Amino acid sequence: MSNMVAPSQTPVWVNETRCKACDICVSLCPAGVLGMRLDPHKVLGKVIEVAHPESCIGCQECELHCPDFAIYVADRKEFKFAKITPEAQERAQKVRSNNYMLDTNTQRK
Repeated sequence: MSNMVAPSQTPVWVNETRCKACDICVSLCPAGVLGMRLDPHKVLGKVIEVAHPESCIGCQECELHCPDFAIYVADRKEFKFAKITPEAQERAQKVRSNNYMLDTNTQRK
């Protein structure tokens, strides 16, 4: 529901300065697009990361439920989103069972 323009044709992006690492968006993501990564410079020691933007289905659950307005999803009129796959659903389940933290093999370097 954002009127913002996606940077570099990204379907979902985060304003890390607003994110307080509450895990709400990660818990609601059905495609395993989001996860938390460690960041010693943040108050709680972690921050949201868009780890698999190519799997975003554009459901907007993350954006609609973010209490800090820190996450944005591209407009459906401007972006073609993925369809949910069994692999994405499995990844989402793994993130949930790992306390919303990304698998260390999944994190970007």
